[in-house]
Amino acid sequence: MPLDPQVQAIVDAYAAMPKVDLSAIPAAIFRAAMDKPSVYAPGDEVAQIENREIPGPGGVLRIRIYRPKASGRLPVTLYFHGGGFVICGLDTHDNICRCLAQRAETLVVSVDYRLAPEAKFPAAVEDACAALQWLHTHAADIDGDATRMAIAGDSAGGNLATVTAQWAQQHGIELRHQLLFYPVTDCTASSASYREFAEGYVLTAEMMRWFIGHYLPDMQSADDPRASPLRQPDLGGLAPATIFTAACDPLRDEGEAYGLALRKAGVAVNLQRWPGQIHGFISMLGVISAADQALTEAANVLTAAFSGVASAASHPMKAAIHHSGRGTPDGLH
Repeated sequence: MPLDPQVQAIVDAYAAMPKVDLSAIPAAIFRAAMDKPSVYAPGDEVAQIENREIPGPGGVLRIRIYRPKASGRLPVTLYFHGGGFVICGLDTHDNICRCLAQRAETLVVSVDYRLAPEAKFPAAVEDACAALQWLHTHAADIDGDATRMAIAGDSAGGNLATVTAQWAQQHGIELRHQLLFYPVTDCTASSASYREFAEGYVLTAEMMRWFIGHYLPDMQSADDPRASPLRQPDLGGLAPATIFTAACDPLRDEGEAYGLALRKAGVAVNLQRWPGQIHGFISMLGVISAADQALTEAANVLTAAFSGVASAASHPMKAAIHHSGRGTPDGLH
C-alpha cells in the first residue's frame, strides 16, 4: 500500500537515522531520549490548562485538565496517552488533548499513569480505573457533567481506554463513547499486520515487542483481558466505540479485530482505516494533513455522543466502515 507523501517523508527521515539496538538500552534512558520538545504543531488554543494531583493506587496521580472556550457544565473526556506503556506523558500528547477539548467542547482530563518497567502491569490499568472513578465522583468539582463522559486514548493509551471502559461497564459507570486511536488490544503481538509492517514504518514489530516485554511481568499475562482486551470473552453492553486504525501499522489488525469483536457483541462501532498512514499519525499535526482531519472527525464523534445523536456509521446494523475515502478492513462488509 502506498504511503501518503507526507508520511513517506517522515519514514524516509527515520530510515536515514542510525539504527538503535533497543535490547542494549535501559528503558529509562530511551524514555529520557524521547522526552524532548515536539516537532509537531501545538494544537488548538484552549481557555485554560490546569495540572492537578489526585489519589492513586500507587500514590499521587497527576492529571491535566483542558478547558475549551465554552461555558456551562461541560461533558468530560478522559484521555490516556500512548507510548508503549514505557515512554511519553502529558506533554507529548498535549496537542491531541487541546484539539479534542476545543473542537468537541469537552473538558479533557489527561492522565499521567505509572510507566513500565518501574511499574509493570497492571499498575497502569489500576491508575486508569482510579482516574475514571475519581472523575465520575468529582466531575462537578471541575464544572464537568458526570452523565456525559467519554474515554479516549491512542496506542497503549487506547489499550487503557478500552480496558477502563470494560471496567466501567462492570462497575456501573455509564460512558457515552470510547474513542480509540490505533489501540493495542492483543499483547501477544501475533497478528498478520505485525509481519506485514514489521519494519520500515517508524514503529516496528521489534519495538512493540520491546515495549510489551517491559510492560508485562511475564508473557502469560498477555492472556489477561486487562492486558489484551481482545481476549475479554464478554463485550456486551460496552459504550459505543470509534476506532481509527492506520493502514501501514503493525497494530492495524488487532485494532480492527477489536472492532469486529465489539460489533459481534452488539456494540455500535465506527471503524475507520486511514489509508497511507502509519502508527502515531494523529500526533503529527502540522506535518501530516490527515492528523488534523482525524482530530476533527474524532471531535465530531464526541460531540454527537454527548448530544445523544448516533451517526449512521456507528449504528451496528449499518456498514461497518465510515468510508470518507478510507478502505474497508478485511472482514468488514
